[in-house]
Amino acid sequence: MKKSFLPFLLLTILLFNIRASANVRLPAIYGSHMVLQQNSTISFWGWSDPHEKVNIKTDWDTTNYSTFASGSAKWILNIITPASGGRHTITVSGKNTVVLEDVLFGEVWVCSGQSNMEMSINWGINQYEADVEKAGNDSIRLFQVQKITAAYPQDDLPGKWVVSTPEAMKNFSAAGYFFGQRLMNELKVPVGLINSSWGGTPAEVWTPADIVNSDPVFIKDALQRNPATTNGWPVTPGYAFNAMINPLTSFIIAGVIWYQGESNAGIASNYQMLFTSMIGAWRRAWHNEFPFYYVQIAPYAGYGNKNISPLLRLAQTASLSYPKTGMVVIHDLVDNINDIHPKMKKEVGIRLANLALAENYGFSNISYMSPAYKSIKVEKNKVRVYFDNAPNGLMTKGSEPTDFMIAGNDKNFVPAIAKIEGNTIVLSSNQVPNPVAVRFGFSNSAMPNLFNKEGLPADIFRTDDWAVDTSAK
Repeated sequence: MKKSFLPFLLLTILLFNIRASANVRLPAIYGSHMVLQQNSTISFWGWSDPHEKVNIKTDWDTTNYSTFASGSAKWILNIITPASGGRHTITVSGKNTVVLEDVLFGEVWVCSGQSNMEMSINWGINQYEADVEKAGNDSIRLFQVQKITAAYPQDDLPGKWVVSTPEAMKNFSAAGYFFGQRLMNELKVPVGLINSSWGGTPAEVWTPADIVNSDPVFIKDALQRNPATTNGWPVTPGYAFNAMINPLTSFIIAGVIWYQGESNAGIASNYQMLFTSMIGAWRRAWHNEFPFYYVQIAPYAGYGNKNISPLLRLAQTASLSYPKTGMVVIHDLVDNINDIHPKMKKEVGIRLANLALAENYGFSNISYMSPAYKSIKVEKNKVRVYFDNAPNGLMTKGSEPTDFMIAGNDKNFVPAIAKIEGNTIVLSSNQVPNPVAVRFGFSNSAMPNLFNKEGLPADIFRTDDWAVDTSAK
């Protein structure tokens, strides 16, 4: 009898000691050197003993915030942040005390996607050495999310906030850093950047699994992916969302920038619905209808099937119909058409920042919208193409407009002679006496040379809905 009671007594003492020694703890995203979204109500939360009283004291107001942890040992308090500035201290106390130092208020953005968002200076981008040398900036703070997966939504992840230094900048998303740098320079406020990206990942892994699994088309697409051929990146629906996005969703942000799509080329017919479903799910998880700005993927000659890149890019363009989204076109920012990772990431980041400055922050003197197809008009044996976002007209860089094709009712597309007339393009070909359809930039590797007078490249388009050849090369 005594022998059976002794292990129970020891276990009881052990559990009591564990409970008695439990500390107030915060998720990693709340830490020293962080940027908190200015002029916001922040849901500040963490863990402690069950029912333990937790106090928060800030140095910017006299409010004493306090609450009690739940029976599951989680507590939450709402604190109000003022306008931009710093440095501030936050003290969280219970049975122990946690002090967060060097906290700034400003604008917080999440950077996410696959390898072209993940790509850092250390990937061999050598043209920005001058920018690296100037990257020591106390007003830019960086949080790098580690590459992890989970079968179920998590509430914490490893990582820490760091002040931007040349070394930290070289290991961070290049597109994300240059986006944040331009915001900081123009807004004159601190900027916090959270990079949660993973090369090779399809959009399904960043989308909650219940959304993918509730749609037969999404499930079919997801099942086509073979984990044995992915070189280590995840392909299971929801796995990156669960581990690398969900733990961030209590942290108030200004918005998201996104660069992804290459791994979904080949199933473009479903991408618009998948992508916008993902955006909606993120907003619901954050309880915030934040803006979502993304990069149209670049042309690349190495795809194994014909025309799958332009089909994906058109799906991205179509996704602009979803509320509070924006897209930047970058097919002119390709240094090597045979490399799926274009190196001109500073220019990509600046275009994204210009979009945010105009749409989010009310800057009216910034050109940020690429020429976009509006309509066509057949004029005897010619076709006139009308564009939006070309208020001062169109131009080319180097020669006559390239990469236009027209077709008659035979559906046979041939290269067209293109002439600029104001903010329209007139197309013709002696092989097509009665044109009915136009395609522009419609190949995996096309790099059209048409721009508006403000210097932004025209988005690709097609006016037909005919079948497209996506056979293997």
